[in-house]
Amino acid sequence: MALRIVTGTYGLTRALKENPDARGGLDLEFVEFDSIPAAMRRQVRNLEFDVCEMALTTYLCARAVGKPITAIPVFVTRNFHHWAAFRHIDTGIRVPKDLEGRQVAVNRGYTVTTGLWIRGALQHEYGVDLDRVTWLPTDEEHVAEYRAPPNVDYRYRGRTVEELMLKEGVGAAVGDVRSDAAEIKPLIADAREAGFAYYRKTGIYPINHMITLSQRALAARPHLARELFDVFKAAKVVYLKRLDAGGDGSAADQTALALKAVVGDPFPYGVAANRKALEAATQFCVEQHMTRDRLAIEPLFAPDTLALS
Repeated sequence: MALRIVTGTYGLTRALKENPDARGGLDLEFVEFDSIPAAMRRQVRNLEFDVCEMALTTYLCARAVGKPITAIPVFVTRNFHHWAAFRHIDTGIRVPKDLEGRQVAVNRGYTVTTGLWIRGALQHEYGVDLDRVTWLPTDEEHVAEYRAPPNVDYRYRGRTVEELMLKEGVGAAVGDVRSDAAEIKPLIADAREAGFAYYRKTGIYPINHMITLSQRALAARPHLARELFDVFKAAKVVYLKRLDAGGDGSAADQTALALKAVVGDPFPYGVAANRKALEAATQFCVEQHMTRDRLAIEPLFAPDTLALS
């Protein structure tokens, strides 16, 4: 029986999607979504797929409440997130510490991964007390069982971040905010270089999305996790060769090349190569009240993938 798999079409996954011979003998039925987050939500709520790309924080929140899914250390999207904080220029917010005592809109849910990483930077790099900020998500959380702390206010669900900032007097926002409004500006100056400096200082290269599989599928095929790792790794080799040749000129390839110049391998796989990022994420999850306890790294991944790289 074919394995139902959901992942975006990226340089890292294109070989798997376009070439059945690249699938290592796995019978993969790719289910396409216009919005990968919609697939993540369906997976953590209904377990509809055998294999599913998932945001790191969605996975951590799902595991914290006992969802029967596991992961392989394949991370298909990542970047730095200092760009993901914004301010309204007329509300007196000039620097990150000015967020304390304010309302800050959150694009989509509070537990979105971009929010985790930018709040972590605001706290650890700029000294912001996150508990002194009222966070205003514009959507519900993927993991329905999640219970937010008191300083997360969902009254504006269904509104847009731009609307909250321009019409409701909300002075700042975090997340993937798209706006051409002249009043909305980045909070962190030269955010790209700030992200690179963060990496040089901490060694943390933030993860966005990873590959997960249902424990049902793993039980039916005990070596599935290792098999999936191997085919994703082979597809990555194909992509890296294309990047080494200069890429295809797309924005995604240009971003990957810029990351490569700073971090080396722009898409490191394996637990060991990603331990600093994983440990930071599990720490931030506790500090930001996404999980009650700090999750141990090794149990998050299928045992036969822990030593792979």
